[in-house]
Amino acid sequence: MPPRQEPAQSVVVPYEPESPPAPLAALTGQEVSERWRAVDRSAHAPHLVAVPGDDGDWTAAALVTARPGTAYLKIVDAVGDVRAAVSAVVAHADGRELAQVKWEGWTASPEDAAGAGFAALNPPLAQSQGAAGPATGYVRWLRDGASTAPAYYGQSTHFTCGAVTALVAQAHAGTVAWEALDRQAELTLWRDATNFLACEPVGLGVALRRTWPASPVTVHLDTGRPVMLDHYPETDREWRALLQRASRADAERTGVPVDPRRIPLTEIRDTVGRGEHVLLLLSLGRMQGFDVPHWVLCHGVVPGAVVIDDPWANAATGDTWVDAHLLPVPDPSLDAMSVIAPEGFRGAVTIGRVEEPDAAPSL
Repeated sequence: MPPRQEPAQSVVVPYEPESPPAPLAALTGQEVSERWRAVDRSAHAPHLVAVPGDDGDWTAAALVTARPGTAYLKIVDAVGDVRAAVSAVVAHADGRELAQVKWEGWTASPEDAAGAGFAALNPPLAQSQGAAGPATGYVRWLRDGASTAPAYYGQSTHFTCGAVTALVAQAHAGTVAWEALDRQAELTLWRDATNFLACEPVGLGVALRRTWPASPVTVHLDTGRPVMLDHYPETDREWRALLQRASRADAERTGVPVDPRRIPLTEIRDTVGRGEHVLLLLSLGRMQGFDVPHWVLCHGVVPGAVVIDDPWANAATGDTWVDAHLLPVPDPSLDAMSVIAPEGFRGAVTIGRVEEPDAAPSL
């Protein structure tokens, strides 16, 4: 982890695209200005971190955003004295006791990123449907504990989040080659796990066992009722509920445990801390503004937060794969997000390490 940064002399002001601060005009060119105004970033608390000069003008500035309920800041672009702007953002994030600063690679150079203590993110294997983010991105951790990063793979449909998180978990564990992650693999696993159109926890766990029989899989679901059906008409709920009962029978037949407890955040942290994976069902209400169940992958921990990969980015708010990849979510936020309304349940699938066979004894 880079050494702690002394707070830079900076100012922090909201970014309002229709009335930007006057000192900003001398720093931003047309390309940057158009990118900043191209989408409505208001849901992600856009603000400017600027470094004033002796004459009152700004010598540097950065547009900064973040998903609500998370523990990071993202630099969209830094302009003017780039390293001074980034240093000010890092100090701003550190003062808020956040876990991480990310930097989109629209205008960031590898040299400036490295000089500011940022590491390059691996380019995404795929970006989520409709969300064309930058080709590159960078991250600087402000807290110890982040684990080895998986590659980022964005879902190619609006409904394959469960399949994608499972595939990424298995590739991160070394069970699947990263090169095997593609749309065919995504849709094939989704077809085996779906409750049409979403994947419910038991069906997803059973599909994992069928696809990778050697992987230890446990479903965690603190209700015996069919789930994720409240928004369907009664006639459509009935046959989906029937499929969920069939998944329960398949789980019993194939030896997939279904834990009826509500898995606590401490257990999720412990599982991930052992190098295992947790597929966790969240509501997107806090992070994205609409209450839709959505699967994410929990794969790392830092003090006070769990590190997830989200296979979906919301292009309408300026959200990109840089936001969705290696995303630290504070424990209280994750605890609240993972209680799914209106039923009030928590659904998860844990994937343990594949046990290596004992070596044959030497003679």
